[in-house]
Amino acid sequence: MGAVVNNKRRGVMLGSVAAVVLLAAGCGSDTENFRTANAAQPAGSKSPGGGSGNGDGYGAGYGSGSGSGSGYGADAAADPAAGSGSAAGAGAKGAPAGQLAVRAVPAVGNVVTDSAGATLYRFDKDTAQPPKSACDGSCATTWPAVPADDATASAGIDTNLLGAVVRPDGTRQLTLAGWPVYRYAQDSRPGEAKGEGVGGTWHALAADGKKAVDQKPAAPKPAEGMSMGQMGAELSVMNDAKLGNILMDGQGRTLYRFNNDSAWPMKFGCLGACLDTWKPAAAVDKKKVNGIAAALVGSVKRPDGTMQLTIDCWPVYTFTGDTAPGQTNGHNKQGLWFAVTDAGKKAPAAG
Repeated sequence: MGAVVNNKRRGVMLGSVAAVVLLAAGCGSDTENFRTANAAQPAGSKSPGGGSGNGDGYGAGYGSGSGSGSGYGADAAADPAAGSGSAAGAGAKGAPAGQLAVRAVPAVGNVVTDSAGATLYRFDKDTAQPPKSACDGSCATTWPAVPADDATASAGIDTNLLGAVVRPDGTRQLTLAGWPVYRYAQDSRPGEAKGEGVGGTWHALAADGKKAVDQKPAAPKPAEGMSMGQMGAELSVMNDAKLGNILMDGQGRTLYRFNNDSAWPMKFGCLGACLDTWKPAAAVDKKKVNGIAAALVGSVKRPDGTMQLTIDCWPVYTFTGDTAPGQTNGHNKQGLWFAVTDAGKKAPAAG
């Protein structure tokens, strides 16, 4: 009798092993039975300052910030002016700055804006050490000084870089990394930067107080053996100088995987507030991929019912801190997030 029981147990065990093997073998294809884990929030929890606590403080996101988005811009949290029709009110002389944010402006780069989305500027004829403004009189009419009172920093801007300088009229002007901060009277809408390059001396501010245009990222170049036309695919490969060949989506955004996710046993580690910073990449048509074996490309159903792209069984994401094509700001973030190579593996942490 005991022999019969043992045989039955062996049969159950063998059947279980076979089921595991079959499921593992199919993880490269569409998978819907993905087990969720407790929500991990390594980079999306709210910080005391009100911005998204993503470690290095990139507050910019894609589209509206509620999904993977369709373009590069500021998300709802980092762009309080998302519903505003004009930046003129904030640009008026003496208007408070409110909460500063970082916003991607085409042809300029990632610029600092006030709470209404108005671009902020620096003047080459000013000095930062010590802070001193050289713009007064009629100059200050075209380039209104931004008051220091009530200015706060959101994610992406180091609060320690904010300061003030006393102007000749006794008012306190905001400084960023020592540079006096201005608006431009001709900017009439959120996100405009008409003042960039005016007179060769006025420049939109970057988050570190330098000129945003000097930090504008170079456009990604195709991986060896690929044409620029292939970069229009839903999933393709770009060559990064440090990381080598890594994957990007159809909009040129780097794709990442998360150590707290798992390919086997399958689970999600990025849930809840984590998704404010890391956006699940949408599933793609395997016929529209370039530079990666189609067998590595799959998809998985998330708890909200949406389908997420998987690479070598791992769910992949885009990072809201990447505000222009080709950026890899999310790589090795907190030692948990890594760009994905064209072989479906993690890019080296030391890249």
